[in-house]
Order: sequence, then structure tokens, then C-alpha cells
Amino acid sequence: MPKVKTNSSAKKRFKLTGTGKVARKHAFKSHILTKKSTKRKRNLTQTGLVSEADMGNVSRMLAIGK
Repeated sequence: MPKVKTNSSAKKRFKLTGTGKVARKHAFKSHILTKKSTKRKRNLTQTGLVSEADMGNVSRMLAIGK
């Protein structure tokens, strides 16, 4: 059976944490920032975790066995 290739776009966007969860960045932080509050922009800077509903798709793209 051949090896499973990792999706190149996914490996740039997701990172595995020490406990095996998948970290991600928040969206809506690239442009049109003038109408967004400082607090909102600051909170979008922090990383989030991939939800359980999306873990199947993300792990398939990253070729991790979960």
C-alpha cells in the first residue's frame, strides 16, 4: 500500500499540539481592519483549536491516524 501524501496547503495552516490536538489560526484578520474593534482584532490573533466536527477532514489532509 502506498504512503498517503500530506496536503500541502493543510500543512501550512495547521499545527499539531503536544497533546495531539490540531491548532489553527482565526480568519478575518487580513484586510478591512478599520471597522473591526481593537479587542476583536486582538482576539483574532490568538490560535484556536480545530473542532471535533472538522477533525476527520483535517486529519485526512494531514495524513495523521485519528
